[in-house]
Amino acid sequence: MTQSLPVRLTSEERQSLLDLTRSGKHNSRVVTRAQILLYADKNGPHRKKQAKIGALLESSVARVSRTCRAFSLEGMHDALYDRPRTGAPPKITGDIEAKMVLLACSDPPEGYKRWTLRLIAEQMVSLGYVDSLSNVAVYKRLKKNEIKPWQVKSWCIARPSAGFVAKMEDVLDVYARPYDPAYPVVCLDEALKELHDTPNGTLPLQPGQPVRQDYVYEKGGVAHIFLAVEPLVGKRRVWVRENHTQLELAEILKTLVLEDYPNAEKVVLVTDNLATHTPAALYKAFDPELAHQIASKLEWHYTPEHASWLDMAEIELSALATQCLNRRIPNSEVLDREVQAWSKKRNTQQ
Repeated sequence: MTQSLPVRLTSEERQSLLDLTRSGKHNSRVVTRAQILLYADKNGPHRKKQAKIGALLESSVARVSRTCRAFSLEGMHDALYDRPRTGAPPKITGDIEAKMVLLACSDPPEGYKRWTLRLIAEQMVSLGYVDSLSNVAVYKRLKKNEIKPWQVKSWCIARPSAGFVAKMEDVLDVYARPYDPAYPVVCLDEALKELHDTPNGTLPLQPGQPVRQDYVYEKGGVAHIFLAVEPLVGKRRVWVRENHTQLELAEILKTLVLEDYPNAEKVVLVTDNLATHTPAALYKAFDPELAHQIASKLEWHYTPEHASWLDMAEIELSALATQCLNRRIPNSEVLDREVQAWSKKRNTQQ
């Protein structure tokens, strides 16, 4: 048994422990330790022996002894609170999870109708991705990604080709790079927003009544939203454009390279495989000298076909859609004002 040491509280420490036990803001483990110190205090009015303290608090004598010893040797804070634990590194990292999703979305091996949790775990070990993997771990990751290989009707990516795997590995390697301001990793993606006006207006929220919007609306065309995000910094920028051509893309790339990251050696750019996403857009929009200046500072990486979800800008666009765009917006001017306000707040929160 750990040797106990005497506990002698000052009046300030005693009052602090009393406040802690009465506040209701701490977990039961911390409160129990505080009560142990109060009962063990040689200067206190309710001093009791360790066996009695353990019986009163339904705790072991060893725990009482450890708490008293920690107080005498290390102080009150270390006696009350556990030290932070570093813990083991996660077995399933982001790239391992991506490979698991890819495997679950592929055809099962010969002799099997479909993938099962056990079969996926065995295959992940067989391929050398992990040393061991439980069925529960596979289930949690597939559930997180909403992958259900037992449902034939569920949508999944097509059978991966060698090119698919090569691009996936390339993008995952980019995301695994440590932060380097000289080589910022920037993800770029686009989305559409149909513009609708409500000519008859809406009725405001009232007690017992939700906001009421007239069902009649007027179409205002389509706006194109470009979004660039630097995930490791929590910085994003949004542009609203009327068109979605190489000319608009070239202007945005110019802004990124010359205005947002003028001191970077290279802007590491992750995009999907849209036809306009090539350096040719720069040469179509600008004179060769300026186009070459911008292109030389871009390190381009493409997500695989049918896997634009590997572009982290798509996550930001999803947040934008649910937090800002899921309503009627009448025109591009209002849309631009709204998305800039959304972006400003997100950047402040990083």
